[in-house]
Formats: sequence, structure tokens, C-alpha cells
Amino acid sequence: MRFKRSLPAVILWMTPAAAICMICLSISFGAKDISLQTIWEAIFRFDPDNVDHQIIQVSRLPRAIGALLIGAFLAVSGALMQGMTRNYLASPSIMGVSDGSVFLVTTAMIFLPSGSSVSLIALSMVGSAIGAALVFGMAALIPNGLSPVKLAILGTIIGTFLSGMSAALSSYYQISQGISFWYNARLHQVDPELLKLAIPFAIVGLALAIALSKSITALALGDEVSASLGLRTKLVKAMAILAVVILTGVAVAIAGKIAFIGLIIPHIARYFTGVDYRWVIPVSGALGALFLALCDLLSRFVNQPFETPIGVVTALFGVPFFLYLIKTRGGGKHA
Repeated sequence: MRFKRSLPAVILWMTPAAAICMICLSISFGAKDISLQTIWEAIFRFDPDNVDHQIIQVSRLPRAIGALLIGAFLAVSGALMQGMTRNYLASPSIMGVSDGSVFLVTTAMIFLPSGSSVSLIALSMVGSAIGAALVFGMAALIPNGLSPVKLAILGTIIGTFLSGMSAALSSYYQISQGISFWYNARLHQVDPELLKLAIPFAIVGLALAIALSKSITALALGDEVSASLGLRTKLVKAMAILAVVILTGVAVAIAGKIAFIGLIIPHIARYFTGVDYRWVIPVSGALGALFLALCDLLSRFVNQPFETPIGVVTALFGVPFFLYLIKTRGGGKHA
């Protein structure tokens, strides 16, 4: 029992070492295998004339770091959404949040083709907000629309609509090739400069999530209980949605839409931590980072010598987990 209580802290303490191992493995394996000594030299004694060093600095290191960060952002977003709504199916990919980002990025590429990287991140976050507003707005108009299954159905419908609109616009304006990055997430094309610009936004989102963690624990007990504790529920929910919008928008801007991480990881985190979101949120971030890094690594071995799209790998875990939740939890909300 004592070990069970200390397990969240153990996970967080072990995460940095595990992340470093995942970075080394991610850099080492690919179309060309690279030794650990070369990785060390590329990071600490970079030689611009060395092709391996260029590959590491320009492609593989940003890819490895991007996978860790994006996994953390999406997992924390999912934890916030599940705690805030008490909906065990809530996640950015299922609730249309990610699709809203892709839709606005598509629109921006058509009408603002010369926009800066910062504007791309900002528009992606606005798109996340639009997707979330459409789903939760429509759910509020439907009887029992906020129940897990109905909300998931609404999210899927609106997400599919936004995705279809994005595809139609990109086809009509002949930018399908350029926008395919955001439909089929490609971690190997992560832009190092965009990654650097996204980090300050992500820090704000993560800090907001951590600051709200205690309040999310109260919200997870239900609106009546949280209100009786003096919690300003509407303000907390608004701030939680803001954190989700920031983190999801940043993740989509960096690498496109990646599904199921925000659905799977918070459930695994709660298994280790219980329902205290002061632990659930950071543990979700740690596990989400390692999970996406592992999926990215597996994507290189599923169909060698070709890379399998990262969305296919996450779906191999996510679809069975989604069906398992539907079967075991039915239409109820989590405690």
C-alpha cells in the first residue's frame, strides 16, 4: 500500500531518465542507424560538415523532442477534459478539438499563405477553441447531450465535418500536398524553429493545467459537490478549456493531428494515482510523452524499410482501448 501511494512520485522521478533513453533510441534508429558516440558528438561537439551530425541536429533530435512534448501536451489535455466533464471518453481527437485546429490551419494556408510561424500557432489554438465550442455548444442544446457516448458521437460528427471541409478546401485550392502534413501527422518533418517558438505557449498551458489541478479534482466529484466547496465552477472550466486549447493547438501546429493519446493515457495515469488531479495531470504528461515517443519508435519497425504513419500506430492501441471503455463503462460518467 505504501508503494502504491509513492508510485506517482516514482514515475515522475524516473521519467527524465526514461525520456533520455527514448531520445537516444529515437536518434539511433531510422533509415540509417547512428551510434551513441556519434549522437554525443553531434550534441556536444557539433561539426557542420559531418552529414550524421546534420541529420541528428536538423531531423532526428527535433523529432525525438517533439514526440515527447506533443505526447505530454495531448495527454494533459485529455486529463483536463476528462476531469472537467467527468466524461471518460473526452479527448482532443474525439471531441473535435484537433479537427478544429486542422481546419483553421487549412484556411490560413489558403488565405494567409505567407503567415509567420507564430501566426500558425495562434491560428491553430483558435481552431481548437472553435472545435471545442461547436461540440460542447451543440451538446448543451441536446437532451442529455453531455453524456459520454452522446458527446463522443457529437465530437466525431463535428470532427468529421471539419475534417471534410478542410479536405474539400485543400482540394479546391490545390494545396492538398501542403496540408497533408496536418492530416497525417509526420513527426519526421517537425520544424526545429517552430518547435522552439511553440515551447513558451506550451509552458503557459502546462502551468495553467498544474495550477488548476486541485480544482479539477473537485470538479471530477460533480458540479454540486464542487459548488458546495466554494469552487467557482464556470471560471475553472473556462480556464481548463483555455489550457486544452493552448496545448492541443500547439501540438497540432507542430506535427498535425495525432489521435487517442488524450483518451488512453489519463486512464492509465488514474490507475497509478487515483483521482487526485494534482498527480493525474503531471503523471499523464510523463506517460503521454513516453508513449508517443515509443509509438514513434515502433512506427519505424512495423513495415521496414518504410515508416508507418504515427496515427496508425497510436490507433493500434487506441481503438481497442476505446471499445473496451464503451463496453465496460457504458454511458456512465467516471467518478
